[in-house]
This record gives sequence, structure tokens and C-alpha cells, in this order.
Amino acid sequence: MRKWLFLSLFFLLTACNAAPKATHFIGTDITGAEFGKPLTLTDHNGKLRSITDFKGKVVIMFFGYTHCPDVCPTTMSDLRQTMKLLGNDADQVQVLFITVDPDRDTQEVLAQFVPSFDKRFIGLRGSLQEVAENMGSYKIFASKVMSSADTHYTIDHSAGLYVFDKKGAARIYMSYGQKPADIAHDVKQLF
Repeated sequence: MRKWLFLSLFFLLTACNAAPKATHFIGTDITGAEFGKPLTLTDHNGKLRSITDFKGKVVIMFFGYTHCPDVCPTTMSDLRQTMKLLGNDADQVQVLFITVDPDRDTQEVLAQFVPSFDKRFIGLRGSLQEVAENMGSYKIFASKVMSSADTHYTIDHSAGLYVFDKKGAARIYMSYGQKPADIAHDVKQLF
């Protein structure tokens, strides 16, 4: 009888320690990808921030700029909708908007633009060099495109989202145009 009890307990404990179920992401699984330099920039309130400040939350990182005519406001609106879909779980998520245009995206401009989508969203900026270093670390492309007036410009830039788990590890890359329901699905896999 003791043998059976011992064996039953052994199998029960073994089952509890079994490998977790495989995670299926809609976005591209980039688990294990390492970036050269941890993100460190100033937020729209003037506080120096690092990606490590947000451990314990799923982080969605987006590089864009406030004068963007379409891609950036659309993505930010999609992220606002994602937060609504997450309901109370949205408090476990931190959206970071990193400007690729620090010349125009001052602290004040970011403070108006970013929280207008969701008060929990944080805008980040730095000097041209700091922004360039962070973009390079995350393999973000950005290039100024001058208008014929030569005073106005737009910026062609990478428009995907990076999603980090609660430990700060890169887990998912989502291409531009991903539906809010798909983003919410993948974020929930990291809770």
C-alpha cells in the first residue's frame, strides 16, 4: 500500500512540474533575441527611464514620432484599443512610445501627444545621439524625408512593435497593422 501511495504521489508531483504548455503567438516569436544596449531615455515627465524600470509588466515598445501623418497615430489608437480589450489586465502592461524625431518631439510635445491615447502610456526621448543609439540597438530604421518646401519633413521609419515579458526579455515582434485583438491575444500569453 505504501508503494502505491508513494508512486501516486511521485506521479502527481511529476505532472505538476511538467514543462509549461507551448505558447502560440500571432506575432513573430523572438524569444531569446538579445539587444545590444538596454533602453535608457527620458520620459515625457522629465524622468530618466530604463526598460528595467518596468519589470513586472509586459512592455509594448513602439518607435515613432508625433508629426507622423498616419502610421503613428493609427498604431497608438490600436494600442489604446488593445488596452480596452485587456480590461483590468491592462494595468499589467506598459506602452512605451520612443520618438525617432527628438528635434520636434520635445518633452512638452510628448507629454501632450502620448497620454492623449491612454494616460498610462509613456513617451520617451533623448538627444539625437541617444535616440540613434537606442534605435540601432533595436534595429530600427528611420530616415528624414524633406518636402519640396525644404522646411517640412516626414520620417520614414520601422513601424513594428516589440513586446517584452514581465522579466524584461524580448518575446514578440508584431508588424505594423496588427489588429488590436491579435496584440491583446499575444500580450495575454505573457501574463
